[in-house]
Amino acid sequence: MFDIERWQEIFDTIRKNKLRTFLTGLSVASGIFILVILLGFGQGMQNGIANEFEGDANNLLGVWTQVTTKEYKGLNPGRPIILSNRDYDYIESKYSDILEFKSPNLRIFNASINYKNESGAYQVQAVAPNYQQIENAEMLQGRFLNYKDDASVAKVAIISKKIREELMPNEKNPVGKELKISDLVFQIVGVFSDKGGDFDESRLYIPQSTGQRVFNRGDSLSMMYFTLKPQATFEKTLAASNKFNSEIETYLKQVHTVAPDDGSAINTFNTLENVKRFMGMMKGIKLFFWFVGICTIIAGIVGVSNIMLIIVKERTREIGVRKALGAKPWSIVWMILHEAVFVTAVSGFGGLIFSMGLLEFIGPKVEVDYVLNPSIDFNVAVTTVLLLIFAGAVAGFFPAWRAASIKPIEALRDE
Repeated sequence: MFDIERWQEIFDTIRKNKLRTFLTGLSVASGIFILVILLGFGQGMQNGIANEFEGDANNLLGVWTQVTTKEYKGLNPGRPIILSNRDYDYIESKYSDILEFKSPNLRIFNASINYKNESGAYQVQAVAPNYQQIENAEMLQGRFLNYKDDASVAKVAIISKKIREELMPNEKNPVGKELKISDLVFQIVGVFSDKGGDFDESRLYIPQSTGQRVFNRGDSLSMMYFTLKPQATFEKTLAASNKFNSEIETYLKQVHTVAPDDGSAINTFNTLENVKRFMGMMKGIKLFFWFVGICTIIAGIVGVSNIMLIIVKERTREIGVRKALGAKPWSIVWMILHEAVFVTAVSGFGGLIFSMGLLEFIGPKVEVDYVLNPSIDFNVAVTTVLLLIFAGAVAGFFPAWRAASIKPIEALRDE
């Protein structure tokens, strides 16, 4: 039941001790503010890291080679190891039941690209049709490469939005147009965009068979890419990818006569390992943020408890009079608790509104590496404040119970 006299008492107490009440509320509000801001930036870091992985498939496994660094079976170190179609075909055939997407990759760096009077140097990648899913390339116009292009050694090319803007700014739809790659005429069949930005858009794609033939690369490859079918859990998917990685590395070392302990000749990477590492790092960062925020809130709650003790001390005679006139112990407890809960609630929601408003305003404007749109779930924030109010009630309960336990005669003697 709403007791207006009780609220008048609370506001009278606050008016008499404005500075003390303000500083107490400020400590509580700052605790919520710091916690929400830290959690918001923790979420922003998670968003930023997730955005970094959007550029490629998140379960991507890649293979590339360099030179041997150790003597093995009479062969000197320093031998260049070259991947071939046979390597790719064997892996594709043996692991067909677990592979989701796969593509060989032949790279030609700084190829001369000409369109009418415009020219530039870009990277050409000869790939298979699955490479669109591997690279997460979004088709803006036309289509990506298909199996017919590869089978017929077609001279077709997929250009990026960046290349279209730089070499053919006046062409709204270049599909069907012709350009020259190292003085060889190719027909444009598609325009793609890549979330990786300018770096990933400084390239164009042609069929693997075409790239090997027109650039006289025989059956050599620069890299091989694979993604595995997802398992029931992340842990199982990671275990399967690590096993696959280990097996193909062992196979390639055997085929190319590379020492088993040579860590340079055959190289692999697994994006799931990066995902796992970043997930672990984010978990640690979030736990640290929670720890700092909760410690700050506890400091505020301790402040509330101390202030309630001071209030009880100041109102000891008043409490004695109330008890002498028949006030029940629980009415004394509620009198003290109301003030503690009121100060905590107003300060907590004040800190929450200010911090969420600040995140809403500056979040979309934050341009920091690995931090994207800092924000916090509203339900989490409100739950935190409700827990804070409960903690404030607990903090005020002990001074209130102490007040209710004072004997009237002792309270009236208090100076």
